[in-house]
Amino acid sequence: MMNNSESQFHMKSERKAHWERVYEARAVEALSWFQPHAERSMELIAATGVELSAPIIDVGGGASILVDDLHEAGYGNLSVLDISAAALDAARKRLGAEVAATVTWIEADITQADLPEEAYDIWHDRAVFHFLTASEDRARYVATMSKAVRPGGWVVMATFADDGPEKCSGLAVVRYRPEALAAELGEAFTLERHFRDEHATPSGAVQRFVWCLFRKRSTTPAA
Repeated sequence: MMNNSESQFHMKSERKAHWERVYEARAVEALSWFQPHAERSMELIAATGVELSAPIIDVGGGASILVDDLHEAGYGNLSVLDISAAALDAARKRLGAEVAATVTWIEADITQADLPEEAYDIWHDRAVFHFLTASEDRARYVATMSKAVRPGGWVVMATFADDGPEKCSGLAVVRYRPEALAAELGEAFTLERHFRDEHATPSGAVQRFVWCLFRKRSTTPAA
């Protein structure tokens, strides 16, 4: 019988193996979350008003087009984190060697990642957090985010809405209303803006999302 530590390692190994299979089995353009341009993400990132030199991390960015859109818009301090090496390789190849060399690529499970303290002005997550169905994984994610985002920094997050899909890529998800997502992040983050959006998948299905913009407080609220 596995102990708790061994069980957690096994689950995280299975999670990585799952996403490697997903990216190796299908073209990026055929995946349900594919979008030709990251319009909603860019809208909220622009709304923060950060400088083009501001450090931005795309968590679960994988093969997302966001890094391309950010580079084209002039943002120059970009990091992309994903659990899948295949996804990161696809993004690097699409960007080309010269541009890819300007991006920091991090292959890691976000529930285990050791990110630098107060390193980022913007933390972006489109469709990662809702895959964390275990409360301990969500707690680790929030702890990592709280450490890595600078005071006054921003979090752009999109999850399936409360009437969105119940599963994605064969995995169960947690669906959210803005208030429930804010409760998960805790009092260190203030919900500044939110809206609903519908994403049309390459197969023609519609996925309902909730988008939230949070700001990290400059000081932690007193207990």
